[in-house]
Amino acid sequence: MKTRSQSVAFCGLAIALIAVSAWVTIPLGPVPFTLQILMLTLVLLVLPPREMVAAIVGYVALGAIGLPVFSGMRGGIGVVMGTTGGYIIGYAVGACLVALLFYFWKEPANKKARFAREITASALFLVVVYILGWIQLAVVADLSAGAAFVAGVAPFVIPDAIKIGVATVVAHAIKQSLPALGAAKKVA
Repeated sequence: MKTRSQSVAFCGLAIALIAVSAWVTIPLGPVPFTLQILMLTLVLLVLPPREMVAAIVGYVALGAIGLPVFSGMRGGIGVVMGTTGGYIIGYAVGACLVALLFYFWKEPANKKARFAREITASALFLVVVYILGWIQLAVVADLSAGAAFVAGVAPFVIPDAIKIGVATVVAHAIKQSLPALGAAKKVA
């Protein structure tokens, strides 16, 4: 079991990694391409639920108060209320829903069942992010639902699915390399 200091350190490291992944940005219209989904999925799958929620909500909160942790090294409530804010809010909402999923669907011993649980959690997270991002993009940019989908969801589905696959493989490697994380996951 980890100490409180270790938990805080893991949360801080997760927040820093999410922020750095947001800074890797390729502009694609109103919603940029970043590595955030890759890093967020790693955080979802590696940290225990309580720490995972704390790290992701902490990241959103730090950005909302103005720290430059969002894509393009931006921060502030204006970003959260802007065209990409729904995705950012979706990170926090999705993390909470995944924590609930993990609470009710305990980590199975069977490797295939564990993989199914992780893919389900990652997909749930991504769907929540997409829905909230899509809605806010349509409202803020004054786009039709179809236009917002084409601009803010469709171009990202395949790259994000690939990122989830990579993150799942990396998460398994991390948990095998750092048994303390795996043990803490079962306790939490």
